[in-house]
Amino acid sequence: MSLGSLALVLHAHLPFVRHPEYEDFLEEDWLYEAISETYLPLLRVFDTLAEERVPYRVTMTLSPTLVTMLNDDLLRERYARRLDLLCELGAREVHRTRDDPTFHRLAVFHRDHFESLRLAYHNHYRRDLVAAFRRLQDAGHLEILTCNATHGFLPLMQQTPEAVRAQVTVAANHYRQNFGRDPAGIWLAECGYYPGLERILSAERIRYFFVDTHALTDATPRPLHGPYAPIFTEPGVAAFARDPESSQQVWSTEHGYPGDPVYREFYRDIGWDLDLDYIRPFIQPTGDRKNTGFKYFRITGKTNDKHPYDPAAARERAWVHAGNFLFNRQRQFEYLASRMGGRKPVVVAPYDAELFGHWWFEGPHFIEALIRQAARDPAVFTLISPLDDLREHPENQVATPPLSSWGAGGYANMWLDGSNDWIYRHLNHCAKQMVELARDFPDASNLPRRALNQAARELLLAQSSDWAFIMKTGTMVDYAVRRTKEHLQRFLRLHDQVRAGTIDESWLSHVEGRNNLFPELDYRVYRPV
Repeated sequence: MSLGSLALVLHAHLPFVRHPEYEDFLEEDWLYEAISETYLPLLRVFDTLAEERVPYRVTMTLSPTLVTMLNDDLLRERYARRLDLLCELGAREVHRTRDDPTFHRLAVFHRDHFESLRLAYHNHYRRDLVAAFRRLQDAGHLEILTCNATHGFLPLMQQTPEAVRAQVTVAANHYRQNFGRDPAGIWLAECGYYPGLERILSAERIRYFFVDTHALTDATPRPLHGPYAPIFTEPGVAAFARDPESSQQVWSTEHGYPGDPVYREFYRDIGWDLDLDYIRPFIQPTGDRKNTGFKYFRITGKTNDKHPYDPAAARERAWVHAGNFLFNRQRQFEYLASRMGGRKPVVVAPYDAELFGHWWFEGPHFIEALIRQAARDPAVFTLISPLDDLREHPENQVATPPLSSWGAGGYANMWLDGSNDWIYRHLNHCAKQMVELARDFPDASNLPRRALNQAARELLLAQSSDWAFIMKTGTMVDYAVRRTKEHLQRFLRLHDQVRAGTIDESWLSHVEGRNNLFPELDYRVYRPV
């Protein structure tokens, strides 16, 4: 019997970005980069381990907006074209560097990498990555979670409970359609929790959610085991807390593994380094530079004089770091097991999935090495999902966490700040109007029903926490402001047309085609509580 359990949790989410009105749109790169750098590499790791019968359990969120984009035919086709372009760039790079042994080797490495991704995407996965993740869940290797419908930050929506319920219910229904079962757990966007939210989760048969460390250590009453055992909220939905020690080892910019000098440098890319005329076909049509994914240098240190990347050395370092991570977990479990009165400790290690591969190129190798090494000595600890822990320990302390998040400061600072606070009077006003529409039109059909459903979609999209986060951090602010305003304006136009009985069907069809997520959505999810 093992001393404890490790729940590795990867939160995969991107905001809904789809612009059919443009042939090439910069923010769509968020999806294409994440597929190439995170989702495909992780799938290949998971499938290899499964084929080799290496036992593992990993918990992974696939947010509803991400699932929608991965399933979208237009975005699939555009990603396929992107892969073709990267393979063409790889061939050119192999030719350009033919007289430089160091960089020629790196060009060949990157060319082969993108060609193998293209082969996997088309031949192995048939462009259907959601189905690939679903097969891994059905085989027992993954536990896939849902997330708020559009990643809305729920603590700042609680004054309209119907809006909170819509974020949860739309997500749960979307999950059922895509994975053929109830979601066992939910990743609350930004780990944003407030007391009472668990009742909405319970109504959707959701068994557990996650909070940051302080949410459990400051719960009422104080949990006996701190963040190393879940608590039950009053309706029986469990809350699991993030382990700060395992997070520090991976996330920390100063001490975390991804900052090792051997690993590939994220911020040096040939899209910025090479002559503009040469790289022009592979960057923005406007001539604006961007990352291509071809990165030839390692981190080296806090210097502009970067040394060439060595893929073999970096992969070996990922294996060493995985061993160090497991060694530290072993010491941690030995310490915790002696102080928990017979209750097996569970360490929850949650990360944004995009850390593994996108920001940290060797991240998928680290996960593979971690799983392989953990499988060699299951007597110390086992990889589990949170649901596995609840099955093994069906009785847990009842407590209530406080309002909290895993953002900077631990509460709502990132999403309610001088840079973004202007959005909430509009979001709250529109949410209340949506509730009134659902009350006043309880059985709409045909054209009014389509308009009401689209109004609900526009409201959900405006509520995405990504826009407020971007405004706060100062990256792509114009786009985040534009998206927020456009969704609110469309909602208000639809609201007025429904009220007046003057729905513009041609315009409605255009909007439905552009923001086409959640085709199963029923506006009556906003019916008054």
